[in-house]
Amino acid sequence: MLGFTLTGLLAPWPLKIIFDYVLLDERLPSSLSFLGDVLQRGRFPALALISLAIVLIALLKGVFSYAQLYITSRVGYQMVYALRRQLFVHLQRLSLSFHNRARFGELLSKLTGDTNNLKDVFAESALTVTGYLLTLFGMFAVMFAMNWRLSLIVLATFPVLFYALSYLYRKIKASAKRQRRSEGRITSRISEILTAVSVVQAFGRERYEEERFETESGQTLEESIRTARMEASSTRIVEMITAIGTWAVILLGSLQVLDGRMTPGDILIFVSYVTSLYKPIRGLARLSVKASKAMVSAERIAEILEKEPEIQDNAQAVEASGLKGEIIFEDVSFDYGNGKSVLNAVSFTVSPGQTVALVGPSGAGKSTIANLLLRFYDPHQGRILIDGTDIRQYKLASLREQIAVVLQTSVLFCTTIKENIAYGKLDATMEEIIAATKAARAHDFILELEHGYDSIIGERGDTLSGGQRQRIAIARALIRNAPILILDEPMRGLDVESEMAVREALKRLMAGKTCLLITHDLQAVAGADLVLVLQEGRIVERGGHSDLMARSRQYRQLYELKIGQNPSRAISMEQA
Repeated sequence: MLGFTLTGLLAPWPLKIIFDYVLLDERLPSSLSFLGDVLQRGRFPALALISLAIVLIALLKGVFSYAQLYITSRVGYQMVYALRRQLFVHLQRLSLSFHNRARFGELLSKLTGDTNNLKDVFAESALTVTGYLLTLFGMFAVMFAMNWRLSLIVLATFPVLFYALSYLYRKIKASAKRQRRSEGRITSRISEILTAVSVVQAFGRERYEEERFETESGQTLEESIRTARMEASSTRIVEMITAIGTWAVILLGSLQVLDGRMTPGDILIFVSYVTSLYKPIRGLARLSVKASKAMVSAERIAEILEKEPEIQDNAQAVEASGLKGEIIFEDVSFDYGNGKSVLNAVSFTVSPGQTVALVGPSGAGKSTIANLLLRFYDPHQGRILIDGTDIRQYKLASLREQIAVVLQTSVLFCTTIKENIAYGKLDATMEEIIAATKAARAHDFILELEHGYDSIIGERGDTLSGGQRQRIAIARALIRNAPILILDEPMRGLDVESEMAVREALKRLMAGKTCLLITHDLQAVAGADLVLVLQEGRIVERGGHSDLMARSRQYRQLYELKIGQNPSRAISMEQA
């Protein structure tokens, strides 16, 4: 950058020497006495050698410019890599409550678009600004040394220029903030529609979604045009002030040449410097536009990085290893921050190896119990113990290593079946993966796929049936071999044949483990050691299935209602 600046300062000097000391044959000043031998050889050799200096300076300037651009670009991309990685890592560690409130498209926009905006300014442009400032100070130093009066005339234009640019900067920043917010909403809209495109097509709402998208895109278009207009205004302002400054230098400088106080070469250098002087300012004007957008991006990213995870390890946390699986809930109460209690003084104990079924209507708090056990949230009152220790005293990562989960909607990744199963244990061998799929009754259908275990699963597992997805999820939980198992409606949405296959796989998965089974299906709880009936965040009934059938009229009615709704399932249960 220093080399580029120095060569820029030297660029007009060969022209001054040619005009003043070759063409006009002025006497050389003492500072240029080293050129005496060159001029004594004659005008043509002197012209040839001094003209060659122009080429040499341009060559050096090009080399320095290339090196500067390459290095700053590399720094910029490395910065984006580091920042994007930090942002991604931080997003993964933020609590589930944050992700439940956040919009996916907005987060995606910050992770990709905003980090790129920062690259342009804080890496490439930051160094470019330094180069511009060095050029400005260097040129002013030379200009003041040559003629301080003309330099003051040029300097007088700067306050007007910087005031106008600072005003536009604030306006552009406000517009850019609105634009980025609108772009985030668009990204969220695209993500939402593409995820639910089957629903859109099934209801024939393509035109309706097009109109909604056009409305939001139109807002972004208007802000983009407004920003572009202000960018053009900043360029026009610089051009006008450049013209005024150049006019003043040529007019007053020419008068001084006529009075013999300056040479034509001095005017040439001054005009060259004035023209070059405003180039960095034009560059700064353009960078101010980028900077205004980058500051918006920086604020948006800072909003994320400043958020702390609500669930964190405390200083005395210990590793949760070799757990037996005893679970105790002691007077646990919880709400999601809206003041409406989801759990009210819930207490129960699960011995190692027992299966506890959580049943009740939707919104009774069943899934919340699982979320608290995984420490997605902490209870507001009471405590949860595993093997006699409050789970808040365990390190979070090690606690979750001791728990395997099978959800009602099997979340699979767009990668191979082998990698999806090994997600439960990253260092699993192929033999362990095959053993898990055999236990989950998934091995046979996997081999029937074109590429077997190397078959790529479509996004969200859409290339497999519901039963196949669920059995892969069970294999993923099996390979983890954790002492505690959470099953959240694992049978929902399955046909009778798939349900029988999944039920058999679950029996193998549950063997010897402490299991929390969350279900609406009271037929699935017959083998549970303990059944907890929840209603409005409280345990209203507890006991074995047979015991509750004998003494609880409410439980018996719920069971008979399920049988009445789906008699074929009752038959299949008896057959299984």
